[in-house]
Amino acid sequence: MSCGHCHPTIDAAIGKQLHQLQHTTTIYLNDQVASYAKELSERFPKSSNLKVCYFVNSGTEANELAFLLARLYTKNFDLIALRNAYHGISQATSAALGLSTWKHNLPTSFGVHHAMHPDAYRGPFGDDVDAYVSDLESVIRCSTSGQIAGFVHETIQGVGGAVPLLDGYLPKVYERVRAHGGVCIADEVQTGFGRTGTRYFGFENHGVTPDIVTMAKGIGNGLPMGAVITTPEIANTLSAKLHFNTFGGNPMVMAGARAVLRVIDDDRLQENSHEVGTHLLHRLHELADKHDIIGDVRGKGLMVGVELVKDRVTKAPATEEAAVAFEMAKDMGLLLGKGGLYGNVFRIKPPMCVTKEDVDFLSAVLDEAFSQL
Repeated sequence: MSCGHCHPTIDAAIGKQLHQLQHTTTIYLNDQVASYAKELSERFPKSSNLKVCYFVNSGTEANELAFLLARLYTKNFDLIALRNAYHGISQATSAALGLSTWKHNLPTSFGVHHAMHPDAYRGPFGDDVDAYVSDLESVIRCSTSGQIAGFVHETIQGVGGAVPLLDGYLPKVYERVRAHGGVCIADEVQTGFGRTGTRYFGFENHGVTPDIVTMAKGIGNGLPMGAVITTPEIANTLSAKLHFNTFGGNPMVMAGARAVLRVIDDDRLQENSHEVGTHLLHRLHELADKHDIIGDVRGKGLMVGVELVKDRVTKAPATEEAAVAFEMAKDMGLLLGKGGLYGNVFRIKPPMCVTKEDVDFLSAVLDEAFSQL
């Protein structure tokens, strides 16, 4: 996750709270949830109006709540997502999935339309930002009433294979989405909390300010937790009805999450993500110079993808080869993630406390695995 296995500061905070008060819901105010909401909101850009936090149990729940907020606030229903996206696998969030590998053959896609994701490596428009923006505009005009509830995006598509969105895309899309009545939702479940190295949240790297931000995974360093932050105006739409989450805001989890924020700052994990991530990309590019099976190396900070191909010209996915190399790496002591639509991308997202020595080990293992292939 973010801070590594059993960080003593986080363990101590969880243990202390466990022996004070293990569980209560947000029906009863407790200091941990109030303090964490304040500390979390302070991590967002001062110029934003992102002030109201909701706490849930996962990224899926966070995205589902974000969709509800967008629809209630705008009084529109249609959402725009991107192809190759992943936002969860519940009934509601699977509608936004842009990957067939995660979709069941059920009627779950009602009300969500997918625009082409701006992928410089595999996208049909290459690195032409305006072409991807025009495609999204066309989806809105042709597949909806012209008025939408919102647009949801990752800034680096994680499950889809660590695919970064092209620079310059989000500012133009945000403008189009708002012109059609929608709000902008940034899914920071994988890119948040300093992982990209240069900013605390991925959307900051693109110079945009979302209306709603969802978070999970690294937010609690393994604790079952997700969060949504939005503006007071959007949050107010939930006041018309009761809203409740039994375990969202659990004081033990909040205490751990508060400790995560302190550790990220005190251990300079964002800076480490930048320094070690730069070293990681350098090592992977060296491997790409040596092994033709590597078609693309991409990412930012400690969120990196290595795409394997049978041929660099045709870009035919090396799915079987990736599966073999994946097992070889495991047998040599290296655990990797694997994703992408074709299962041919190594998703490298280590804890943010990883070292350059760890990266060198990773490089040596992959070099051996690719050489054996």
